[in-house]
Amino acid sequence: MKAQEHTLSPSGSPAEGKELHKTTHCKTTYYSSTNHTTNTPPNPEKKIRAPHRSHLYNNRKKRHTLLFVGLSVLLILLFAVDLTIGSADITLRDVWAALTGGECSAIHRQIILHIRLLKALTALLAGAALAASGLQMQTLFRNPLAGPYVLGLSSGASLGVALFLLGAPLLGVAHHSIVQSLGIAGAAWIGSALVLFIVMAVSRRIKDIMVILILGMMLGSGISSVVEMLQYLSDESALKSFVIWTMGSLGEVTSEQMQLLVPTILAGLLLSIASIKPLNLLLLGEHYARTMGLNILRARRLIFVSTILLAGTCTAFCGPIGFIGLAVPHLARMLFASADHRTLMPASMLIGALLLVGCDLLTKSFAFPINTVTALLGIPVVIVVVLRNRNFF
Repeated sequence: MKAQEHTLSPSGSPAEGKELHKTTHCKTTYYSSTNHTTNTPPNPEKKIRAPHRSHLYNNRKKRHTLLFVGLSVLLILLFAVDLTIGSADITLRDVWAALTGGECSAIHRQIILHIRLLKALTALLAGAALAASGLQMQTLFRNPLAGPYVLGLSSGASLGVALFLLGAPLLGVAHHSIVQSLGIAGAAWIGSALVLFIVMAVSRRIKDIMVILILGMMLGSGISSVVEMLQYLSDESALKSFVIWTMGSLGEVTSEQMQLLVPTILAGLLLSIASIKPLNLLLLGEHYARTMGLNILRARRLIFVSTILLAGTCTAFCGPIGFIGLAVPHLARMLFASADHRTLMPASMLIGALLLVGCDLLTKSFAFPINTVTALLGIPVVIVVVLRNRNFF
């Protein structure tokens, strides 16, 4: 296949006696200048070979490996530093001694193992869980601004906590044994599960995923109205407790609650890893995924269950932590320059854990609620995403 391009003289006419021939064959491109009077063979030194696909793949794989290693090392360092920061002055040597059973003061050992370690582990697990659930929601709804709470999970958890903190005193059952044993975490869990059950029941009859998205948003708005009415009717102390819960906290998880938090989030993360193939098929839409043999209802159910285990559990034990599930998947896409969920899913988990551990460091240093720090870090990412989707860049 040959194509001719005439070189122009300064006057704009073809240069006399010269033509530029371009020949492409088997991914090999070369240019040669030939004369009308002599048929000169092409100069082999001017051959430009196109990069082989395997070479590009190897470069991308090396880059991804370096990113994963670098982020993992940074996460380990931040995790270790997080154990040393607090009101008590504790060094890395004390942390290592407390974790390995070495010589360490009893007070420092108690602070490290029963306070700081629990908080750091909660930040790590919650960050990974919220990021994974946010990535699933953005792919499922094909909406870059969808987050883990788009189905109304946060509103359902808020309703459960509001009924526990605000509604129970109004009804005079605040001191009932069942209510006391439920606790804030249990109330939030039941509220999230109830909302998800409604959404899943409707999704069995509705095939359009956007209708489910709108339903979740409307359900969340209705629940928020009920919560506001409870806030209006409640007393000052109960209202203060509820407002503090809405700000989010990583330090309220006890060792007994960790026994439920850890296996539940690990189960949700395993389900999110199992949903990688369906998520890749859903990238081009449900019609394409259906033609490739994907069971859409089963895939939705898998993703929904994973979301309730991840986002619902984090909301129950830590409160509604915003912007992690919304911003982290976009950070993963920017860093790794990939849309493949085999890369994005572990990358989002890693970046989410890293970001929330870093936010925990900032909250310890400045005594801010965790939601204020995550909002300050997440809002710029959301603005960039909005501008890119409106073709400003």
